[in-house]
Amino acid sequence: MSEFKTVIGLEIHVQLKTKSKMFCGCNNNAEEAAPNSLVCPVCMGMPGVLPVANKRAIEWTLKTGLALNSEIAEKSRFDRKHYYYPDLPKNYQISQFDLPFCNGGFLEVETAEGHRKIELKRIHLEEDAGKLIHSGDDSLVDLNRTGTPLMEIVTEPVIESPADAKIFMQELRSILRYLDVSSADMEKGHLRCDANISIAQIDDRHPEQSEGSPADAGSETSSEILRFAQNDIVLGTPVEIKNLNSFRMVEKALIFEEQRQIGLIEEGEKIKKETRGWNDSKGESYSQRSKEVAQDYRYFPEPDLPPFESSAFNIEKIKSELPELPAQKRKRYVDMGIKQSDAEILATDQEMAKYFEGVSKAVTPILAANWIINELKMDGILVVSPEDLGEMLQNLEKGKITGKMAKENLAKLIAGEKPDYTSEVVSEVETAKAIDKVITANPKPVADIKAGKTQAMGFLVGQVMRETQGKANPEIINRLIYEKINC
Repeated sequence: MSEFKTVIGLEIHVQLKTKSKMFCGCNNNAEEAAPNSLVCPVCMGMPGVLPVANKRAIEWTLKTGLALNSEIAEKSRFDRKHYYYPDLPKNYQISQFDLPFCNGGFLEVETAEGHRKIELKRIHLEEDAGKLIHSGDDSLVDLNRTGTPLMEIVTEPVIESPADAKIFMQELRSILRYLDVSSADMEKGHLRCDANISIAQIDDRHPEQSEGSPADAGSETSSEILRFAQNDIVLGTPVEIKNLNSFRMVEKALIFEEQRQIGLIEEGEKIKKETRGWNDSKGESYSQRSKEVAQDYRYFPEPDLPPFESSAFNIEKIKSELPELPAQKRKRYVDMGIKQSDAEILATDQEMAKYFEGVSKAVTPILAANWIINELKMDGILVVSPEDLGEMLQNLEKGKITGKMAKENLAKLIAGEKPDYTSEVVSEVETAKAIDKVITANPKPVADIKAGKTQAMGFLVGQVMRETQGKANPEIINRLIYEKINC
C-alpha cells in the first residue's frame, strides 16, 4: 500500500523598482506608458549595442539575500540564456547560471502545522522580457518591460503543501516591501511565481527509483528533489506550472496539480516531465511544452559584462541598512503583550505597522492594537492620522470619555471632523443620582439581582447609560449599583 508526499519548489520572479532598467538608462516605470515608448537600442537588442549593469539593482539583490540569510558570493557574473520568444528581441536573456549573487538562505514561516524553515537554493538577477497582448487572432508586442531588473528567488524543493507555498509567498512579499526593493504587486506582474510540484510515493515494498527522476528535470528546483535516507521513497517527476500571479492562484493551481498527479499514479500512468499553464476560469492546468533542461538554453558567460566581486560593494553598509523585518516585529509586538494573531495583522503590512507604532506612542500598545484592528481597520489608517487616533484613545484611557463616546469620536475623525473632548464623562456623584432614579423605576430587575440573577445587571447598566446619554463610566455604574442594592 502506497502513501504520497507532496514536494514543492518555487521560482519567484521579482521586478525591482529601480528608476532605470537593468542594462540601459530607459525609464523603468512602464505602468502608464504608451506601448513601446520606453525603449532604446540596448533593450531592443539592436546590433552593436553594449549593456551596462545597474548597480542599484545588484545592491538590492544583495540586500534581499542578506535579509533571507543567504551567503553573498565572492565572485559572480552574468550569462546569456538563449531562447526564442516574440517578446525577447535579442533571442537571448542576460541572466545568471552557475555564479549567482546569492547562494542558499532560508525563510521561516508559521503554518497550520507549525513552524517551518523553507530553505533557498539561490537568488540571482536577470532582465525581464517584454509583454504579449493577445487580441483575437492577433498578438501585439509591447517592449516597455524588456530590460526591467528581475530578481529570481529559488527555493529548495522542501515545501510540503499548497497552503505552505501560499504562506511562503505572502511572507516573502511582506519582506520585499519592507526592504523597499519592489512593490511586489502580483496583480501587476511585479511578483510572479513558477511552481514545481512532484508526488513522492512512499511504498513499503522498497521499489526502485522511478523513471523520470527529478535529477534530470533541469528546473531550478528539481535537483535533489527529495533527500530521504530511506529506501522506500519513489521520487516523483516534477511538473512546472508557469506564471502564477496571485496567492490564491498559487494555492489553487498546486492543489489541482497535486490531485491530478496522484490520480495518474493510482491509475498506473506515468507523470510527464513538462511545463504546464494555469487556466484560472476553468480551475485546471494544461500542458504547454516539454520541460527544457539547462543545455537547451546554451548558457555561456556574457561577453559584454565583466565578472563581479563582492568586495566591489559595501556589504556591511547594505547589512546595516536592513530594516526590522516582519518576523522581528511580530515577536516584539507579542513581547508587548499583543496577541499573536493581532501581531500578525499589524506586522504583515509595513504601513499598518508604522501606523500602530505611531498610535502606541500615546497609549498602551494593547489598546492601540485593539482599536486599529477591530474598529479602524486598514481603510481607516488612510484617513485618520496616528496622532488624532492617539489623542482620542488617550482621552479614553484616562477615563475622560467612555467607549461609546470614543466610537462616536472615531466616526467623526473618519468623516474628517475634529472631536470635542471637553464633554467629558459625568461625575461619580451625577452617576449615583442617575442610578437612584433607575433603581426606583425598575424594582423587578433589582429584585432579580438580589436573588442572584446577575444577568439583570446589564439591563440596569443600559438604563443608566441612557439616563446619562452614554457619558457615564460603565465600571463606576456596575460598582455603584452593587453597592446600592446590597447596602
